[in-house]
Amino acid sequence: MPVSAGIHESITEAQLLPRLIRLGPNLYGAAFTLMKLLPATYILQRADERGELGPDTVVVETTSGTFGLALAMQTALTRRPLILVSDPAIDVHLHRRLAGLGTRVEICPEPALVGGFQEARLRRLAEIRAELPDSFCPEQYSNPDNPRSYAVVAEQLSAALGAVDCVIGPVGSGGSMCGTVGALREHTPHTRAIGVDSHSSVLFGQADGPRSLRGMGNSLWPENLRHSVFDEVHWCPPGQVYAHTRALHTRHALYQGPTSGAAYQIARWYAERHPDQTCVVLLPDEGYRYQATVYDDEWLAAHGHTLAGQELQTEPVTVERPDQADDRWTRIDWARRSYDEVHGTVPRDVRPLAERIAS
Repeated sequence: MPVSAGIHESITEAQLLPRLIRLGPNLYGAAFTLMKLLPATYILQRADERGELGPDTVVVETTSGTFGLALAMQTALTRRPLILVSDPAIDVHLHRRLAGLGTRVEICPEPALVGGFQEARLRRLAEIRAELPDSFCPEQYSNPDNPRSYAVVAEQLSAALGAVDCVIGPVGSGGSMCGTVGALREHTPHTRAIGVDSHSSVLFGQADGPRSLRGMGNSLWPENLRHSVFDEVHWCPPGQVYAHTRALHTRHALYQGPTSGAAYQIARWYAERHPDQTCVVLLPDEGYRYQATVYDDEWLAAHGHTLAGQELQTEPVTVERPDQADDRWTRIDWARRSYDEVHGTVPRDVRPLAERIAS
């Protein structure tokens, strides 16, 4: 995947790598325009090289966010048909942009009893593929090319900063954190990984439930999530996330989305307490999709998140087990353990979908 410093062949190539920006004495932001362009482009290129994309192959995927936009951009450039399966929570402006790129978007109206909308989308995806004579699914949650694509980010960080002591970032599919940290640890095994999750996400062992934060957290287990990568895990409530998203803009003129605000909150806290460490925070996407929500004071007030006078936690609450985390900013010393080592067992309702169907 060549990346030129001059003229680029396409907008996707021009936006693959993040800008590195100093946010503090020892804290650097890796600010992406659209992080998911990296795995989407890499996955499609690798599939093409392996002969998995023929002239009539339809790309089909389930997504409600930026991975779908990244696929739509790349398939539009390569003149390839794309079908995305989503749910009613999809942003109306994103939906409109996907349509403008020639993407067919199918909406699942009802959640599944177990796994919510994500499982309903996966099942509809399987139905669509059964109807098509030739299809390819990028499978961002399980495709190992997702985390592999982030090796180039690790190379960028190492070249610019030398040894990176800690990487902080949101966790959704598991690709960006596991891929970036895994590649860094080939040369610096001490590099710490701090994952940022949302409450009511099953990723690290909380019970599944409604989540207002998009782009991090999950109702199903992505196979690309390797729990043993993580040294710490933090859970962030929406009010804290929105406030720090706005603070990132106010202090650094970085107009990013709420997943970036969540990661920035944790990164700033950690970097200030470890001034001898070089820290990097992954900031996944820009904030233009959130102009009518996170960046709108009236919307925040209507949802109980008025910024003025809001008392924010300055320290997380440390717990021993994920099920002890309440609705506050909470952390756990994960200590590079497996899920089983932390919990003692893997609940049947959070195993990957393929395993549940097989059983």
